[in-house]
Amino acid sequence: MTAKLILGLESSCDETAAALVTSDRRVLAHRVLGQEAAHRPFGGVVPEIAARAHVEALIPLVEGVFADAGLTLADVDAVAATAGPGLIGGVMVGLVTGKALAHAGGKPLVAVNHLEGHALSPRLSDPDLDFPYLLLLVSGGHCQVLLVEGVGRYRRLATTIDDAAGEAFDKTAKILGLGFPGGPAVERAAALGNPKAVPLPRPLKGSAEPHFSFAGLKSAVVRAHDSGRYSPEDIAASFQAAVVECLIDRTTRALHRAEDATALVVAGGVAANQAVRASLQDLASANALRFVAPPLWLCTDNAAMIGWAGAERFVAGLTDPLDMPARPRWPLDPSAETVRGAGVKA
Repeated sequence: MTAKLILGLESSCDETAAALVTSDRRVLAHRVLGQEAAHRPFGGVVPEIAARAHVEALIPLVEGVFADAGLTLADVDAVAATAGPGLIGGVMVGLVTGKALAHAGGKPLVAVNHLEGHALSPRLSDPDLDFPYLLLLVSGGHCQVLLVEGVGRYRRLATTIDDAAGEAFDKTAKILGLGFPGGPAVERAAALGNPKAVPLPRPLKGSAEPHFSFAGLKSAVVRAHDSGRYSPEDIAASFQAAVVECLIDRTTRALHRAEDATALVVAGGVAANQAVRASLQDLASANALRFVAPPLWLCTDNAAMIGWAGAERFVAGLTDPLDMPARPRWPLDPSAETVRGAGVKA
C-alpha cells in the first residue's frame, strides 16, 4: 500500500506545532514553537495567553513545514488536528485551523485525541512495537496506566484521583523557585541533591486501590520548604524519588492485570525524565518485558505524534466530520469506572 501523508497540528497547551508525517513512519518536516517566555512571569501556563499565541503562530508553522518538505496542501491525504483534551481555547485554534485546511483542500479530517497521540507515539519511533502493550502515560495533565489494545482501543487500569505527576513537578518547581517549565527544572535541581534528605510521603504506595495521587506529596513539599530545614536541591531530589517510587508501585500493580502485554511503554512529557525512564527500564527487565520509550523530542507536546496518530486512524478508515467539537476533556476509555476525587483527570 502506498504510504499516506498526513498534516498534523497540535495546540492543546503551550506548544504550537505542525508536522508532515507518513504512514510508513517518516517525519518529513516538523516545527514547534514554545511559549515559555510568555508564561514564565506567571510560573505556569495562562490559557488566554496560550490561545492568542497559537492564533499568531500556527499558520506560519504550517507554511513552514510545507516549505521544508517542498510540498503543498494538495499533496497530503488527510489533515489531523488535536481536538482535545486540553486548554479549550488552544484546542479550538488548532481544530478550527485543521477544519479550514481540510475543507479548502478537499481532504478528510482526522480529529485526534491528544492522549492517543501520546499513546501511539512510541510506535512512530519503534516499528517493532506491537499491540497490546502496557502504557504509563504521564504528563502535565494526566497520569494513567492503559492497556493499548489497538488504534482507538484502550483499557484504563489506573488514573490519578487528584494531581497528575507532571502537574506536581510544575508546582514543586514553583514552590522552590526553580523556574518554568517545572519538570526539567526539578530534574536539574534533583541531580544536585540528596534523595533521602527529606522525609516525604508516597501516596497510595502499597494500596489495593490501583490509582495515583500526588496532591499530598505536593503539600508535603510546601511544608518542607516552609520549614527552612532543607535546601531546594534536597527537596527536589527527595520529591523526584517519591514520584518515581509511586509510579513504579502503581505500574507494577497494573502489570499483574495485563498478562498479555508485549511491552512496557512510557509516553508523555514526564517520560523525558531520566530517573523515571531508568526505573521503568528496571521494572520491565524484572518482568521479562521489552521497555519502549519515545525519543525525548517526541515525549513533549508535538505535531509529529498527532500526525502519526492521524495516520494510524486514517489507514484504519477512521475520519471525522467537519462539525467535530473541541473537547476540554476526552477520556481514551469512556467505559472506565468513575474514581473518587474531585480533580480526576479523565
